[in-house]
Amino acid sequence: MAQSSSRLRLLVVFGLALVWMLAVVARLSYLQLFRYREYLERATRQQERIIEVSPMRGPIYDRNGRELAMSIPVDSCFADPAEITDPEMVARLLAHVLGMRADEIQQKLAESRSFVWIARKITPEQAARIQALNLRGIYFQKENKRFYPEHALAAAVLGYVDMDEHGLGGVEYSLDKEIRGRPGRILVLADARRQYLDRSSETPSDSGDTVILTIDQTIQYIVEKALADGLARTHAKGGSVVVQDPNTGQLLAVANWPTFDPNNAHAYPPDDFIDRAVSSAYEPGSIFKTILFSSAFQEGVVQPNQIVDCQMGSIVVAGRLIHDHKPYGLLSVAQILEDSSDVGSIKIALRLGAPKYYQYIRTYGFGQLTGIELPGENRGLVRPLDEWTATSVGYIAIGQEVSVTPVQMISAESAIANGGTLRKPQVVRQVLRGGQLVMQGNADPRRVIDEGTAATMRNVMQQVILVGTGKGFAQPVGYTAGGKTGTAQKIDPATGRYSKTEYNASFIGFAPINNPAVTVLVNLDSPIGGHEGNATAGPIFKQIVEQVLAYLNVPHDAPEVPTLERASLRKKPRAPADLNLAPRAKRSVGSDASVETAGTTIGATVPISSTVAIAEGQAVTVPRLTGRSVRAVIEACSRLGLTPILVGDGVALDQSPDAGTKVLPGAKIIVHFGRSADASGTSPSNN
Repeated sequence: MAQSSSRLRLLVVFGLALVWMLAVVARLSYLQLFRYREYLERATRQQERIIEVSPMRGPIYDRNGRELAMSIPVDSCFADPAEITDPEMVARLLAHVLGMRADEIQQKLAESRSFVWIARKITPEQAARIQALNLRGIYFQKENKRFYPEHALAAAVLGYVDMDEHGLGGVEYSLDKEIRGRPGRILVLADARRQYLDRSSETPSDSGDTVILTIDQTIQYIVEKALADGLARTHAKGGSVVVQDPNTGQLLAVANWPTFDPNNAHAYPPDDFIDRAVSSAYEPGSIFKTILFSSAFQEGVVQPNQIVDCQMGSIVVAGRLIHDHKPYGLLSVAQILEDSSDVGSIKIALRLGAPKYYQYIRTYGFGQLTGIELPGENRGLVRPLDEWTATSVGYIAIGQEVSVTPVQMISAESAIANGGTLRKPQVVRQVLRGGQLVMQGNADPRRVIDEGTAATMRNVMQQVILVGTGKGFAQPVGYTAGGKTGTAQKIDPATGRYSKTEYNASFIGFAPINNPAVTVLVNLDSPIGGHEGNATAGPIFKQIVEQVLAYLNVPHDAPEVPTLERASLRKKPRAPADLNLAPRAKRSVGSDASVETAGTTIGATVPISSTVAIAEGQAVTVPRLTGRSVRAVIEACSRLGLTPILVGDGVALDQSPDAGTKVLPGAKIIVHFGRSADASGTSPSNN
């Protein structure tokens, strides 16, 4: 019995052990076969941390290959709190170097036991000082930081990025997917105690695409300086200038004020980020009359020499009395545009008729998005024809009851300049990936008026500058030009009525007349004192056209009238009494120039070296330009009233005339740039 009882106990123990083993095997099998992935993911989450590293954003160049935005590697500081024995001391030391609060750093160290960012994208000086402290548990990781070498130049077009290199404005935002590339990842390993063990790059980042803009850096600088000069003179609240190649639709410059430095974007108020050229719509005033007149000429309802009674400055439209800015009697249609008569313009609009006028306004692209490669574009306001009142045709004829953006307006004006073809405004020329073209700007043309109508408009608009409202303000020296002034009352938000003190002053035009190379739009927001578009915006147009056409090597097609007098003459030539001109000579001593003096006519070639002496105080000494950057050369020449002709890029290698030469104001200074061995160590200056 005892033996039988012992055997039974053994069998029971064996059975229990077998059941336990089977249960364990079954459980392990279940975990391995059915729960393996879940537990692996849980272990990975506990032992690993993946940190995304921003990729190298693609560079942005101007049309000539000059860098406007680039990414550079910088140090970011992070900590492994498990290795830090005295967080309070470490926080205090780091706060002193980084300019942060010690309690803020200490809180970061308490939030994690494996990895925490202390400060990202710090300066090289800060990184060196932290390394010198030799703090345990403090490490560095290379990240990419966006850098804009020209600072505020074309800031609204370029945009800016946040700390993680996401585009937040301009091309940086609209092409963020292409420019950003694919981010990399850092794998951080920790043990069961959450202590830092190792880190390695799991996935390398892929660089973004290269973007080439239509913007020309030199023209952009010329335009921004001219706008700054105009704002200082008029004390306007803000403004914008757009320069376009009318033959391609490409924007060569877009300037806005206020502006900002994208290297330090967080320091500026939100209003400074607005790209007025594409996002701000305004009532255009009289510059919109060019749309009316081109439409009327195209439809044949009027001819330039046809006489219209302007009724001495007043007209009644559907019971509403509208006054002109001056009382005019009988004027030709051409003179109506030259003198910007509101009454005459309204009569032409009534002859054209609201349906046809509306059709042309839409054909010119108003009330629609242009499709420019910039974010936040405003479509403006053009009410549907069935919402027009009986007075709408009259008010729209003079640029009221309609709002436009600068890019819409300049594109429409470029259609007149290029012979009648409307092109999409472009700011992106090409996008390259690994050197291969993946995107190219495309401006599908659309004819809005025929070439004959466009030629008629150009001739009439030339007279606006020569004898009309632009006379004495907008005529560029050495070039023919056509344009239109505009002065539009702004809506007072408090009353909902037109303000009697605040205006949008504008000038739009192109040059040269027969083969326009540029179209320029200048808009000033609320200039103080004189608010008319001719006196405020016209001189800015003149300054830009003179410098840009000289830079583009466009030949002169009009006589130049120097401000010099012959040494042998006692009496200066006198300009007409109604002009306030200060034309500048555009030729250096020793060359031939066309001069107007007593006994000579404009266009007569007189050798200056033998007959013209430099009046005392008017001679300009050519500065030493070699070794300077393109921007520094332009600034130096602009301060002295000289016209720089820039050849190549990089650093100035030689110049003609030489430094120290005495020349006339406005003389051309030819500067050759390059990257020779002698200049390779010279960094471009921003002065």
